[in-house]
Amino acid sequence: MSMARPRPLKLIRPSPEDTHPGGSVERSLLIRAAQEGDVRAFAALVDMYYARCLRFALHMLANRSDAEEMVQDTFVRVYRALPSYVEQESFEPWLFRILANRCRSAGSRERHRAEFVEFGDVPDRPSEHRHDDAIAWREEIALALAALPSEQREAFLMRHVEDLSYDDMAVATGAGVSALKMRVKRACDALRSWLTEERNGRRD
Repeated sequence: MSMARPRPLKLIRPSPEDTHPGGSVERSLLIRAAQEGDVRAFAALVDMYYARCLRFALHMLANRSDAEEMVQDTFVRVYRALPSYVEQESFEPWLFRILANRCRSAGSRERHRAEFVEFGDVPDRPSEHRHDDAIAWREEIALALAALPSEQREAFLMRHVEDLSYDDMAVATGAGVSALKMRVKRACDALRSWLTEERNGRRD
């Protein structure tokens, strides 16, 4: 049996509008209005970031109800903390720091694995493979992500799915840039190994 070459972990990221919702000026205006008690401005901020936060939480927790609960709790905490938020901080890593902490708390509880939602899209597949094969590939990615240590999964998602810079990741996680780069590298190596083994196993 010939060994299959490892599949590159090429992720199709969400669209720029999804990854970086709104402009910095619009976001700043909404933050200032929300800090002054404008509920509609805060609702607009939630709309701006809810999809990204839910996607991140789903990948971290693999359970929709837990993920939705943690995202809702995150925005409650953001609302309460906004008066003390200093705009010199970058809003996205500040938000993801709160969300990541909530996901860690939820992840420490015993749970059953539930549904998985794709992040943007799946790695490229040859055109002859159709719907069933794409579903199977997403399921393999779900299992591979779930098998990662939580710190590696968190770093991988922040870097390659949410497109945060390493500096922003450091703010969000409290870890150093070098440590985060190592977590991402180990996550990528582990995912490649897992997905290659799974693919070869199906060929046997």
